[in-house]
Amino acid sequence: MKKFEELKALIASIEPDADKFYNKGNSAAGTRLRKGMQDIKNAAQQIRSEVQDLKNKTS
Repeated sequence: MKKFEELKALIASIEPDADKFYNKGNSAAGTRLRKGMQDIKNAAQQIRSEVQDLKNKTS
């Protein structure tokens, strides 16, 4: 569950950059947003792997 909480924190941390990019046209914020989205993707993949491992252990 800790990794899930970290994922939620990552999403919250890039929200200001998403606002700056989409609503204010700040291209530097877009770069930060893309990096944050890559971090989210990696974190989500780790969670998926962990869930699969736990599921396989109980089956």
